[in-house]
Amino acid sequence: MGVVKRVLCRERLRKVPAQFNWVDHRLVQDRRICGVSAQALALYLFLVTVADAEGLSYYSDFTISRLLPLDGPALERARHELTAAQLIAYQKPLYQVLALDPPRQELREPQTIGQILQGLERAR
Repeated sequence: MGVVKRVLCRERLRKVPAQFNWVDHRLVQDRRICGVSAQALALYLFLVTVADAEGLSYYSDFTISRLLPLDGPALERARHELTAAQLIAYQKPLYQVLALDPPRQELREPQTIGQILQGLERAR
């Protein structure tokens, strides 16, 4: 049975950056690559390269280790670094390269003081 692809983080779907390439220049400009190991960056480049338009891919650990100079523990460390840096989402076997923009917060209409106090009263 094949892997069913699904978006892991819909609010962070990547889009083609204005400069028309998949490797967003903000990785460098916003210093998102600082503190990330070369192994993690190699994995990130691999995932950006093989991912579909929604940033999804499902290469196995075995295949990634065969294509990159990463053994099992090194691959796990690299994956953890990228997840911690919020560059990817991972749920075995599915990877999603995330947009660099943080998720947008829902904008609420301004409330009057009376509305705020009514909300507090209801919450009691």
